[in-house]
Amino acid sequence: MDRQFDTDRGGPERMKDPVAAIEAAIAADHAHADPAIWITRVPDEALRARARELVAEGPAGRPLWGIPVAIKDNIDVAGLPTTAGCPDFAYLPEVDAAAVARLRAAGAVIMGKTNLDQFATGLVGVRSPYGVPRNVFDPSRVPGGSSSGSGAAVAAGIVPLALGTDTAGSGRVPAMFGNIVGLKPTVGAVPSLGLVPACRSIDAISIFASTVDLALEAARLISGPEPGDRYSRRPPFAHLRKPALATMRVATIDPRPICSEPVAEAYDRVVAGLPNSERIDIAPFLAIARLLYDGPWVAERTAALRGFLAERPESILPPTRAIIAGGLTRSAVDTFDAYHALAEARRLAGQMFTRFDALLLPTAPGTPTLAELQADPIGPNSWLGSYTNFVNLCDLAGWAVPAGVDTHGLPVGVCLLGPAWSEGRLAALADQIHRAHTDRIGATSATLPPAQPADALGADEVGLFCIGAHMGGLPLNAAIAGRGGRFLRNARTLPEYRFYDLGNRPGLVRAPGEGGAIEGEVWALPLTAIGTVLAEVPPPLGFGTVLLTDGPCMGFLAEPAGVVGAPEITHLGGWRALLAQRARA
Repeated sequence: MDRQFDTDRGGPERMKDPVAAIEAAIAADHAHADPAIWITRVPDEALRARARELVAEGPAGRPLWGIPVAIKDNIDVAGLPTTAGCPDFAYLPEVDAAAVARLRAAGAVIMGKTNLDQFATGLVGVRSPYGVPRNVFDPSRVPGGSSSGSGAAVAAGIVPLALGTDTAGSGRVPAMFGNIVGLKPTVGAVPSLGLVPACRSIDAISIFASTVDLALEAARLISGPEPGDRYSRRPPFAHLRKPALATMRVATIDPRPICSEPVAEAYDRVVAGLPNSERIDIAPFLAIARLLYDGPWVAERTAALRGFLAERPESILPPTRAIIAGGLTRSAVDTFDAYHALAEARRLAGQMFTRFDALLLPTAPGTPTLAELQADPIGPNSWLGSYTNFVNLCDLAGWAVPAGVDTHGLPVGVCLLGPAWSEGRLAALADQIHRAHTDRIGATSATLPPAQPADALGADEVGLFCIGAHMGGLPLNAAIAGRGGRFLRNARTLPEYRFYDLGNRPGLVRAPGEGGAIEGEVWALPLTAIGTVLAEVPPPLGFGTVLLTDGPCMGFLAEPAGVVGAPEITHLGGWRALLAQRARA
């Protein structure tokens, strides 16, 4: 099942030739021999014919030219039945879902529709009349759901990319169990037209991929508003550009009250590798997480299927039917109580992300066995959602990435969460965590390709040289990162500046012939955000042209009169050196 990818075109991993890519996918599928991955699989000869067509057409600038992809079977693919895991619900769509159409336009080859927990209700991956996809590491364990087939297809090396959905963690839990990457986009970032809804207001089409880079490229291709999609959202800035790795303030937790010990130990290893982390209490978010299945949001699932539930209740699997029917008993009073509680949780999340750039959590607290689930069909599923159920409710974005293996040889993973539209900003740290803890793709022996560099400065961005508390991991960085800023590189001025300590921030003054070189960071900032950042900068500071060793850049400067009497710290060479000196004092 090994895949040899071409990286010489500057993009994420991809096959050199669509025919070779499709033949490799077909061979991997036959070798893995798990028919429960698929509900509908495109025949081999049809896949080969499409690959030959793509070869004849040439790449034509299509970034996914010839890449085989899998689609969860609650997302429409024209000409293939959509079942949502329920044979009696099936229909034949005439058009692709918006996300699928965008993948096709980028040159992808749709290999088939994948299995799922019926109506995307569950995190275990076993609630399907089409069978249970094998856990690729241990067949006695659950595969994770609800996007079970999509996760298994990537983990087994059949496809490098698949679409899932994520309402309560369905795009993250299978990623952990398969040792692959799961991207849960901001709700509304990817249009949901052509998606059978679970909870329509918080559903997100998600991405499974072999690497962070490939997931990020796929997100760029399928994101963006779609006319007629009532929940589609326009991002406030270009949120899917990759930054360089910056210093980030990461909130962490104590995993032991909920997690199995092997998962807790793996989580602790990841935390130990973070240079700037702090443990916090997330009890308010865990309480909100319980509302997704124990509160009125169950009624949103019921609303999506109430006609089918009334007419064909026997067509729905008993555990799924019990959950969906439970929404019929929820009252409007319950709903308003829950909305008020959610508003408070969102307020707390907003406060948290003024102090921290990201929240790191275990993806799931453990990997239940099939036997445990047979003995208790509900308990293990609820346990798996401990750290995932609140994320869409609180309007967060997140990356699920591998974090090594536990003492049983099972993969473990962590989720890096941030506020809405933070997918790109978190990508570099997510990629670093992934590569620090494994070099393998899924359950294959294929190794990770080299990481892609940060995206270059865009035409709609300006470089800003930061020298003080606006740098990564420091108190004012939220003013940059929260407005779409992304770290580009460390930099240094020419040796003709003097540097002053103004208390909680520095002052930089040009002094040709008598200054020194001062270290700082260059951040890419959307042009539309420059004015709002500048408005928050108090005198005697402002923006001007700073001469760096690699050329001029806009940056923070001080008026010479404003630093009179302030301690000069030019000899320290930068603000972080002063902070270190203060910490030692």
